Amino acid sequence: MYVGALHIELRIRGMRSLKEKRRVLKHLAADIGSAHPVAVAEVDHQDLWQRADLGVAVVSGSRGQVDRMLMSITRDLDRRPEIEILGTGRTYLPEVGE
Repeated sequence: MYVGALHIELRIRGMRSLKEKRRVLKHLAADIGSAHPVAVAEVDHQDLWQRADLGVAVVSGSRGQVDRMLMSITRDLDRRPEIEILGTGRTYLPEVGE
């Protein structure tokens, strides 16, 4: 079993309130979750209107599949006009055996 995590720093364009930001993030998380079998959470900058850090976790039977999913999520987010990716980082847990 392989476990990977993706940390994504975002700037959300045009936000005027935390309520707007949360609406956009909820939609982003739902879109990511419907396209990929992953868990998504806001992990930092909860008090800033136009910034957000998302954490995405994935579990798979192969390291290659984990990599493909994390790259696909990054590409999908990069195509969204309402956000700008400021940075990303990946973390992998060591292979977990039985």
